[in-house]
Amino acid sequence: MTQRRTTRREFPKALTTVWSLLRRATVYELGMWRSLFRWILRRPTGPAGTVSFGYAGVVTPLLIVFIVVSAIEIPVLDLILPWKVARIIAATLGVYGVFWMIGLLASLRVHPHLVAAEGIRLRNGISIDLALPWTAIETVRKRHRSLSSGRTVQVERTDTRTVLNIGVSSQTTVDILLREPTVLPVPKGTGEPVHELRVYVDDADGFVALSRRHLSAEPPGNAGAPASESRSGVVRPGSRAGAGDPARSPTGRP
Repeated sequence: MTQRRTTRREFPKALTTVWSLLRRATVYELGMWRSLFRWILRRPTGPAGTVSFGYAGVVTPLLIVFIVVSAIEIPVLDLILPWKVARIIAATLGVYGVFWMIGLLASLRVHPHLVAAEGIRLRNGISIDLALPWTAIETVRKRHRSLSSGRTVQVERTDTRTVLNIGVSSQTTVDILLREPTVLPVPKGTGEPVHELRVYVDDADGFVALSRRHLSAEPPGNAGAPASESRSGVVRPGSRAGAGDPARSPTGRP
C-alpha cells in the first residue's frame, strides 16, 4: 500500500517534468527554424545603433563538416537500403537532420553579442540572451581561457569569488568584471550572485575596445548599483534580477 501511494504521488511530478521538457524542446525547435528563416531573409541582427560581435567562428567549420557528411549520407542510404519504406524513412530523417543542423548554425549567426549605448547583450543561439547596462560593469578585458568541459554554461567558485562562464567550444576570450555580485538569469545557472562573467567573442579586441569606450563615457552616478532586468530587456541598476526570470531583448523578440 505504501508503495502504491508513493507511486501515485510521484506520477504527477513525473508528468509535470515530461511536459516541461517537451515544452522547452518545442520552443527550442521553433526558435531554430525562426533563426533559419531570419538568416535566409538576411534580417537585421539587432536594433539600430548597435554593433554586433559574432562568436560562432570556432564552431562553424565543424558544423559545416557535419552538414556535408549528413547530406552525403542521404543518397548513400537510398542506394544501400533494399526496402522502399526504409529508404523513405531514412531520406526523411536525413533531410530533417540536415536542415536541423543548418538551423543550429543559423541560430548562432543571427543572435550575436551586441554592444550599444545603454549596455551589452550577451547571447548564445536562442538559449541565452543576457543584457547588462554599463553601470553594472566595472571593466572588460581580453583573456583567452580554456574551460574544464564542453558545456556552454559553467560556474567556477573560489573562497571569495563566483565566476559564470558562457563558453563556445570549451573556450572564453573576454572577462567582464561586475561592480557588485549579481544574479544573472541563464539556463542551467545556479541562481547565485556572480562577481565575473566570461564569454567567447570572435573579435575579442574589437569587443573590448568598444566596451571600454562606452565605459569611459558612462557617468559614475549609479556605480555600485546591482543589476536587474527591465521591461525593455536591458538589465538596469537598482535591484537584482531573479534567477528564474528569462532575459528578453530590447524589442521583446530574440
